[in-house]
Amino acid sequence: MPVPLRRTWVALILCCALLAGTAACGRDDKTSTKTPAAASPSPSTSAEHQKLAKTRFVANAGLAAGATYQWIVKPWRAGTFKKGADGRKVALVKAGLAGAFAYNRLKAAQKNAQGDPTLTKALAPLTAGIESLKNLPSKLRSGDTDAMGAFEDTIDKVKSAGASAGAPVKDQVPSSSDLSKG
Repeated sequence: MPVPLRRTWVALILCCALLAGTAACGRDDKTSTKTPAAASPSPSTSAEHQKLAKTRFVANAGLAAGATYQWIVKPWRAGTFKKGADGRKVALVKAGLAGAFAYNRLKAAQKNAQGDPTLTKALAPLTAGIESLKNLPSKLRSGDTDAMGAFEDTIDKVKSAGASAGAPVKDQVPSSSDLSKG
């Protein structure tokens, strides 16, 4: 039984359209006009760069301050880190995670501050204090209660340095899952 000519033409046109469509989708174009600058937007003026640096500094320092207060300072003041206290092991683990998280965020805030000359000058004297916080988890495990005071003092100095540079820092408490992510 012969197939009508019109049905053959329709089938042929559909096959060509499908073939052309798949060929266009899988085509590897070596002469792409993509520009790398479009992929990563950057501030165009130094004023925008400074504004972003202060904003990032405030966010990172706020997270560090919030984690320190919530997971280190409050349990320390409540006496949870003392030997024999209920929930001491869990509090020490959380404090260790919070210390590592806060150290990470303070290092990021310090890097952000380099984008703003005022913040750079304000944070310059605190570099050694921030570096000393790296050893907080081991100090907590050994029961060094002076470590909490040093940590709280460094956070307070970072907050006051930010405020003096026009970037006031407010505590932002991260969730427990944020602490474990680092």
